[in-house]
Amino acid sequence: MHKEHHIHVVGAGLAGLSTALHLAMSGFRVSLYEASLLAGGRCRSYFDRELGCRIDNGNHLVLSGNMVMMDYLFFTGAEDTLAGPDEPVFPFADVAHGGRWVVRMNKGMVPWWIFSPRHRVPETRTADYASIVKLFTARDDDTIEGLLGGYGTLYKRFWEPLTVAVLNTEPANAAAKLMTNVFAQTFGAGGKACMPRIPKIGLSETFVDPCLKKLQAMKVSVHLGQRLRAVEMDAERVNGLNFGGATLKMGPKDWVVLATPAWVTGELVPALTVPNDFRAIVNAHYRIDVPRTQAGFCGIIGGVAEWIFAKPGVVSVTVSAAERYVDLPASTCAAMIWADVAKLYGLDPDTIPPHRIVKEKRATFAATPEQVKRRPRAWTQWKNLVLAGDWTDTSLPSTIEGSIRSGLKAAQVLTRWAS
Repeated sequence: MHKEHHIHVVGAGLAGLSTALHLAMSGFRVSLYEASLLAGGRCRSYFDRELGCRIDNGNHLVLSGNMVMMDYLFFTGAEDTLAGPDEPVFPFADVAHGGRWVVRMNKGMVPWWIFSPRHRVPETRTADYASIVKLFTARDDDTIEGLLGGYGTLYKRFWEPLTVAVLNTEPANAAAKLMTNVFAQTFGAGGKACMPRIPKIGLSETFVDPCLKKLQAMKVSVHLGQRLRAVEMDAERVNGLNFGGATLKMGPKDWVVLATPAWVTGELVPALTVPNDFRAIVNAHYRIDVPRTQAGFCGIIGGVAEWIFAKPGVVSVTVSAAERYVDLPASTCAAMIWADVAKLYGLDPDTIPPHRIVKEKRATFAATPEQVKRRPRAWTQWKNLVLAGDWTDTSLPSTIEGSIRSGLKAAQVLTRWAS
């Protein structure tokens, strides 16, 4: 029955890949279109000629409790491409005042770790962690700072850096409700749901290439280098897609999924309400080896960066909510960020190795209460148009889990409506 329908998915980032995957597994005929010559969007790897090595365009830390993501990896045969510790542990370093510590959670549902000074954030009390309960009382208009700003050291060493890293938005304006939803599927599910995971090789090898291979096996036609220029539509349905040449006409059984960025979708379909405020991310990659004992990741407190990831031959750094840095020259960014790396690994701060600075001015939508209200649902007023993307109403911030969940939701909506 589903073979009668031809689904056109526009955008081959994680949202589009997830949409195409779930639709193909449900038996639909699917075509996938991508403006770039590479799939993956903001979650991909490439060979950097200047550095002479393969790097990710950004850094992503995922958790074992991201079940929709884990299902996606299982369906694409990539579940073994992630690596990480066998325990829910998170190392931190304060590069401003010195000091290192590791938050060591227990795997069970009861958070015994908060009762141990050796396992929780230094200079915090067990009573401070009652703020986690307070998070679950968050209202739609509450911000992280407004709700949790009074928790002293725990706020500065836990809530504030976590907010910037997860929501990519400054805590004074970040929607607390989004953090509530993140906690519900991770910390709220116990330590087993909080084990950190990163790709063994790269983002493409985990999230992109296996999915493309699976789509090819399911006869999904993938068209790279195809930028959608216009959507032809009337009051009831999409009638055609213009990729710059002849318009691709939509038949009565054809459906369209726009899995394009929010601003692109808003330009293509002006009648939609979409997020219109965004936050930047700056990523730095340094061509350098660190001792194997220091490989992995580390959260940074009091510096420019939020997370530092060390892989063989390269150290990669993420600076979230980076509006104050994104317009600076790349050389300035490289020096500022390198200062954090040098402190962490005991290296010379004045000797900056070969590097690459990657700036994304509109990396995510601003996770503020106002912008959350602008997130559209997957279904639209047009009978054959569905939306996907981490900026749609997934109940999560702009994360890998949110992107993949949006594709699953789009596929579910379409399956229900097209039946």
